[in-house]
Amino acid sequence: MPTKPAIDPATDTVDETVAAPAPAPVSAKPAPEPQFRSPPKMPGHMPGMHGRPQIAPRAMAAKEDFVEGDYVVYPTHGVGKVERIATEEIAGHKLELIHITFEENRMTLRVPVAKARTAGLRKLATRKLFDDALALLKGRARIKRTMWSRRAQEYEAKINSGDPMAIAEVVRDLHRNAGQPDQSFSERQIYEAAMDRLAAEMAALDGTDKATAVVKLADYLKSIVKGAAVELDAEGAEVEPETEEAE
Repeated sequence: MPTKPAIDPATDTVDETVAAPAPAPVSAKPAPEPQFRSPPKMPGHMPGMHGRPQIAPRAMAAKEDFVEGDYVVYPTHGVGKVERIATEEIAGHKLELIHITFEENRMTLRVPVAKARTAGLRKLATRKLFDDALALLKGRARIKRTMWSRRAQEYEAKINSGDPMAIAEVVRDLHRNAGQPDQSFSERQIYEAAMDRLAAEMAALDGTDKATAVVKLADYLKSIVKGAAVELDAEGAEVEPETEEAE
């Protein structure tokens, strides 16, 4: 039987490695290829969507060399720190692994060096790129005329992309200044998750703690005066505001 990747509950260590499958017996005949059936079409959904919004695939990170002590961003976990890079034996295979710790979650993630790029692991954004993300917050919110459940899935996909520009779009679209309608409970949860990701990367860039970065980011948002939100159709095209016809 194939060996499962080891997970140590005592240290919250997670392996990103996959055990090699056991070789098939020589006398065994090749198994027929499985036949997959398409799920039934749901009314009102586009073919191939299966009830979920179509999200552009995460861009592959540029090839980077990581060293101990680097602050890095892993798409689904945010900012972490490279503790060490070492060669270890996993399921009979020697792999060079990057050990990344996330202090806030008390978790250690081990990513094979060979898979780091495809997994989206990257170094911190440059100051210019992060400034561009902050400038994006000054724009008007862009709200799609779709069900909230679909918008929420798109927002979560942007947060988990690890891209500061995409995360800034979530903050821009869900931020509310004084005098604007309050956020719903689910909107608030997603907004806070996006703010947390931006603040964590800002803190690492500024050399401060996340609490300080959260205050700095909140003050920056309060200073922005925005116009009315831009409404978009389901395809992302701008919708002209409705006007009353003169009698």
